[in-house]
Amino acid sequence: MAAGYAELLRTRHAARLLAGTLAGRLPNATAALAVVLFVRAEGGSYALAGGLSAVYGLCTALGQPLLGRAVDLWGQPRVMLPASVLSALGAALLTVGLDVLWLAYAAMVIAGFFTPPLEGGLRALWPGVLRRADRVHAAYALDAVAQEVMFAVGPLLVTLCVAVWSERAALLVINLIGVLGALSVVVSEPSRKWRSAPREAHWLGALRSAGLRVLIGSFFFVGLALGSIAVAAVAYADEHGGGMISSWLLSALGAGALVGGVVYGARQWPGRPEGRLRLLIALLALGYFPLVLVPGVVGMTVLTGVAGVFLAPALACAFVVVDRHAPKGTVTEAFSWLVTTFGVGSAMGASVVGPAVERGGAVAGFAVAGAGGLAALLVLLSTKRFLGDPVQRTADAGTTENDRNGAAEPGFRAGRQA
Repeated sequence: MAAGYAELLRTRHAARLLAGTLAGRLPNATAALAVVLFVRAEGGSYALAGGLSAVYGLCTALGQPLLGRAVDLWGQPRVMLPASVLSALGAALLTVGLDVLWLAYAAMVIAGFFTPPLEGGLRALWPGVLRRADRVHAAYALDAVAQEVMFAVGPLLVTLCVAVWSERAALLVINLIGVLGALSVVVSEPSRKWRSAPREAHWLGALRSAGLRVLIGSFFFVGLALGSIAVAAVAYADEHGGGMISSWLLSALGAGALVGGVVYGARQWPGRPEGRLRLLIALLALGYFPLVLVPGVVGMTVLTGVAGVFLAPALACAFVVVDRHAPKGTVTEAFSWLVTTFGVGSAMGASVVGPAVERGGAVAGFAVAGAGGLAALLVLLSTKRFLGDPVQRTADAGTTENDRNGAAEPGFRAGRQA
């Protein structure tokens, strides 16, 4: 298992692209924590900190697919690096303009909107770097696992910067790391040479694919489930003595996803990924429902760990499905839409679970997570005809890039090198 991932990372450019992408995404992964810590250190209220974080998240969700479309049109270096620099300048503006309310919010608009779509960009590069469909699918799984590590390490890095320097320095350092990560990616040979396949002009872009719309609809509810679990875990901790209990639960959730992703990516799976995705989402939803039992801390930690097992495999499989269904020339934009929808769903889950927790406590909060998982599955089941095999049918959005390029294996898209 480990040997397979090691072989993948020994492929020329692979380790650099993965590491650079993770570093470039650190500002986004740690924004909520870094912004809140800075605002509170400067005497700002939690309401202000929450408002700034919300604006950042909303603008990131808006900017990702638009920047992804720009990458598909003009290439990665021309979009990724300028966007990363502008995003970092927005964060820097916050550190000097917090006292002026409109300037602080403008800074978050800039920082959020120009967050570079590195996640979608990496997935667009994998086929050209790895050359084989089985390796690409393993890379998608490794990508999902690496995200769990990043979201665990990122907050620790912010905390370290605060301890060594200050909250202001933490915000600046994290964004500097982000620019350096983006720079490392865009100056690499695969990024410089990558070009999207020619695309059909259409105002909907990637969203003209019915299969992609189904997929992002389903993952909105997966995001909603995860966002609600984060809040419900805090409510559970309050009901069981407080302390670090909520952190234990969320860490167990991440550990489960990490294990699931590693196991999933270590082997090839038979059958079409669309059918496999429905099974994985069903198992994911099934894992959420036992959380409403809210047993003791040890039992609850085990349940949350189990609930996380199928998250990374579902994401990895979804990446393959996106690649199969994205219209020709829209692969970066398509991946960015999945990222955006997932994030919006998570924010929505954190919002709607609050009233549920106030009325029914942690049980009601975890019930929202179960409902989100079930809704994600129902979307896939009720729209099965739109998420069929793209090799056998052409969606109303047009033929997939894989079909037109005549790839040897469905879902493998090498892209075009300059």
